[in-house]
Amino acid sequence: MRCESLSRECTAWGAERARAGTERSFLGTFCASRGEREGEDMRVRVLVTLAAVVGFACSGLLWGSGALAADAARYGVTNPTSGASLLVQVVHPQGYTAGRLPALVLIPGGRGDSSGFLKSTPVGSEAQQLADRGFAVVVFDPDGRGESGGTEDDNGFIHQDGLAEIIRWAATLSEVDASRIGLVSYSYGVTMATGALARYPDLLILFYLDWEGPANRNDTGGCDADKLGHLQGSPCDDEAFWSEREASTFILSIDVPYLRLQSRVDHVQPDIDHALLLIANATAEEYGGHGRSPWTRLNDLAPNRVYTAQTPPWLPARDLNLQVAVGDYALELLALFAPSDG
Repeated sequence: MRCESLSRECTAWGAERARAGTERSFLGTFCASRGEREGEDMRVRVLVTLAAVVGFACSGLLWGSGALAADAARYGVTNPTSGASLLVQVVHPQGYTAGRLPALVLIPGGRGDSSGFLKSTPVGSEAQQLADRGFAVVVFDPDGRGESGGTEDDNGFIHQDGLAEIIRWAATLSEVDASRIGLVSYSYGVTMATGALARYPDLLILFYLDWEGPANRNDTGGCDADKLGHLQGSPCDDEAFWSEREASTFILSIDVPYLRLQSRVDHVQPDIDHALLLIANATAEEYGGHGRSPWTRLNDLAPNRVYTAQTPPWLPARDLNLQVAVGDYALELLALFAPSDG
């Protein structure tokens, strides 16, 4: 079945649920009625998972594909570690002419590149929709992907070094307010994001927003009983490889505000243990966590809270309006943490 017809079926199902009062537009969508939690049947689980997979596969956010919008300014930034020239594109709000804007640097999931964020849709590309909320949106092709040089690094140190250089470069753009740069990662992009933040604490990042990123080799390398992940060809005991690619370790050292977006039905994992681990490892010790972030939050729940499998958080079944959610939360984080003179 074609992506378009699958997507229409899932969208129609979501609209039906909305009319029934169990799914609402965001922020309501992400905070849907708790009463639906225990009554969800297997059809709900299958369809919401299908909606996420279809939506992201067809949009290209996880892998990148499709016709691109022509409204992005193109640049080349050299990764200082690999020497590769990386394609970086910047999308501005429609009608933008001058002035400094807050910026969002977007990191794709899987082995994705910038094309997923720039694919044309009737309502504009994902990047354009975010830009129209008032941001300069920065997207890029990591080493070995898309139009960039270099070789694939699966979000290890080379990819992290390239991201760090792109963030530094973005802070120098005349249209960007360097005091208001947010980092947003999708799925496995969490590894590149947390690695760069942990290894380069001087980066000018105001906040970090993570959508359903995996925690470690158990999630990405098939190193537990679930046998999931796109890195299953890498031996689970290869410490040199995994030391560069486990977000649960990197996130212990990040010192920026961290917001995790997570649904009860993850887009890949069979449970939410990875989300609880990342929240716990980012949250400061004074709040019962293991990390050093000054502020953490899971969805719209209370900040600076950690959870266990025995005391799990309430989560929505699925957010079907992710691009809206990211824009809403980015604006909220700006309001919370941007300098008053920004």
